[in-house]
Amino acid sequence: MKIKNIGIIIRREYLNRVKKKSFLITTFLVPLLLALCYIVPVLLILNSKDKMKFVAVVDQSGIVYPTLESNETVFFADCSDRNVDSIKVQLEQMGYDAVLYISPLDTAAKTLSSEITSQKPLGLDLSEKIGRYINDAVESYRIASYKIDGLNEILEDVKADIKLRTFTIDEDGKESVSESGVYVAISLILGFLVYIFIALFGGTVMSAVIEEKASRVIEVLVSSVKATELMFGKIIGVALVATTQFILWVVLTIAIIAGAGSVLGQKVISGISPEAGNIVGSMGSGSSAMTSVVGASGEMGEFAVVLSTLQNLPIAKILVAFLVFFILGYMLYASMFAAIGSAVETQEDTSQLQLPVTIPLMIGYFLSIYSFNAPDSGITFWASMVPFTSPIVMLARLPFGVQTWEIVLSAAILLATVILFAWLSAKIYKVGILMFGKKSTWKDLWKWLRQD
Repeated sequence: MKIKNIGIIIRREYLNRVKKKSFLITTFLVPLLLALCYIVPVLLILNSKDKMKFVAVVDQSGIVYPTLESNETVFFADCSDRNVDSIKVQLEQMGYDAVLYISPLDTAAKTLSSEITSQKPLGLDLSEKIGRYINDAVESYRIASYKIDGLNEILEDVKADIKLRTFTIDEDGKESVSESGVYVAISLILGFLVYIFIALFGGTVMSAVIEEKASRVIEVLVSSVKATELMFGKIIGVALVATTQFILWVVLTIAIIAGAGSVLGQKVISGISPEAGNIVGSMGSGSSAMTSVVGASGEMGEFAVVLSTLQNLPIAKILVAFLVFFILGYMLYASMFAAIGSAVETQEDTSQLQLPVTIPLMIGYFLSIYSFNAPDSGITFWASMVPFTSPIVMLARLPFGVQTWEIVLSAAILLATVILFAWLSAKIYKVGILMFGKKSTWKDLWKWLRQD
């Protein structure tokens, strides 16, 4: 193979794809959609205040209405002296949105029944709030029925809300705060990104090969360069296009969110409470920032724990491993997809040949989801060593701490497999791209592999 020829193919693939309208549309549309997926929920939360609801309460138990608290979203009116059925008929005329009926108290069972009737379905938040008021009232009544002085205070006093604080110790014996939820989130994100990119851009390589073969352009190309040079140039060219598009997605998404934040307010960027926003803004002020997220008791707040966990992650190690496993994983699957594309003439003919390639990729993704529950289990360890699943599973394990020798060994096995399958795929590609008029099978691919 000639490096110069591969370079020419890479340049051709790259320029042809980045100049397409589809590339430009997806490059700008995807960041917009991603930004909207972040901004819209925040806007909905910030503007989700419901209009005032007026609720008529017919309390025949005598214990619920005193516990109901009116606020800026709901007003409870005492209508216990009226018939509930008459209120239901005249809800709109009386100016009520709903009527809450509380049955007489069953003193034997120490319970009651309740129902609420409204003109329109009530929001989940209001329904749950009213339910809590009723349950609290019944619990207070039951506590009082035991006639034990201070029983309510005793029960409140024995309730425990102990939060387990977790720490990790590094090789130097340094102790640092850790939060499993952060590791799980990063694990899921890394595994999902690698799975999506390999499946998406590996499929792009296959589609490109099929397109050129169907249009007979491939015959002109192989008259000027070797088939193997064409295959590797196409794979690398698509990889560069994918890298360019990914970088643009990240930059444009951040720019759109930042721009929306400057117009709509800082809350859109932070997506958190004003207090948390102040914490973020003070992170550059040294120890005072940490003081702001630590309670009077010295306990770290949840936000501070998340920040501390993120700071203690081996970010550089994770980024390097992400690049290595993504590139090698892409090269492995892209070479197989290129071989499949060379063996067929239409996209519809790929289903039979594509299935054995996509199944290991899907298995790797499902194992990556399992890995955060047991990152050091036997099945997870071996899945991170098997080259067909290791690009996804190894990255999913990284946030939980993986020894360097395991990463190096997994990468070495993956690299050796990439070389082997690239050679095998090149043999299939060399024969398959010039085969027309016959639907290829696995038996045909085996024959092509045995040819010299």
